[in-house]
Formats: sequence, structure tokens, C-alpha cells
Amino acid sequence: MATFELYTDKAGEFRFRLKAGNGENILASEGYKAKASATNGIESVKKNASDDANYECKSTNAGHSFNLLAGNKQVIGTSQVYSSESSRDNGIESVKKNAPGAEVKEV
Repeated sequence: MATFELYTDKAGEFRFRLKAGNGENILASEGYKAKASATNGIESVKKNASDDANYECKSTNAGHSFNLLAGNKQVIGTSQVYSSESSRDNGIESVKKNAPGAEVKEV
């Protein structure tokens, strides 16, 4: 089962990551000053994950990645870098499938 992990980074900011059932990170957030803002970010991921129009695919020499965008086109989560477009696309499908029902746990 997928899980959102809510945590505090070394700089004291709140962040979250979405982990697939196999434990792999499939989406990570930016840093937030307030815990409530990070929690709102998680809710935004759950709300926006199912819409293909909310995914921004990127390709560079380093590899392929994606951002999940909110309705206002702000980035709410970023993927890891994948070696192929098909792997990136599988990552998007994983977020779409897992985010809406994922539980939140603080770590």
C-alpha cells in the first residue's frame, strides 16, 4: 500500500514523499515552513493526481522526470530521474493509481 511520509528535513522544513507499496519514492515535495502547508500539499496531490493534464514531463541529458501540478499550475511534487521515457510514464501511472488512497504517516 502506498504511503505519504511527512517529515522534517535538515533545514527544519516540512516535506513529504509518496512511496509506492514496494517502498520506492515516486514523488517528492518542496520544503514548506509550516506543517499545515505540507499537509495541504499532500491533499493537493491526492486531488490532482488522477488528471493527465496535471503532469509536466521533462527530458534532459540526465534522464526523464515529471512534475505534478496543481490547478494553478504550481508544482506540488517532483519525480526522481528515470533512465527512459517509459519508466517515467510508469512513474506517472503509479502516482495516479496510488496517491488518491494513500495514508499519511509522520516519520
